[in-house]
Amino acid sequence: MSTADMWTYRETMTPGSDLSGFDVEASDGGIGNIDEATYDVGSSFIVVDTGPWIFGKKVMLPAGVINTVDYDDRKVFVNRTKDQIKNAPEFDDDMLRDDSYRSSLGTYYGPGGPGYGDSGSTY
Repeated sequence: MSTADMWTYRETMTPGSDLSGFDVEASDGGIGNIDEATYDVGSSFIVVDTGPWIFGKKVMLPAGVINTVDYDDRKVFVNRTKDQIKNAPEFDDDMLRDDSYRSSLGTYYGPGGPGYGDSGSTY
């Protein structure tokens, strides 16, 4: 997966579906629920409200880290660990569309970055 692919949903995503409110599961447990999801071609992402897990902070995840979506159970499964997500560049609502922030996330979660891959995932 290239850094550019980080911002594109996988083919398993149902076009036009709204993921807002879905629970988010990392490879090692739940991390919160989706506060916002975008569907812009080549720049899609989800914003996850982590609740008490990271003291009520939000995290932004590129669409490419979503492994599968269970529409019946309203769950999104991401192929990153809780620690990888927790250690990502810090999110602020003002950074939502900031190119430098998105670039740092792409580098962090992309190939060779500290947030890339885990032993329980396939790419």
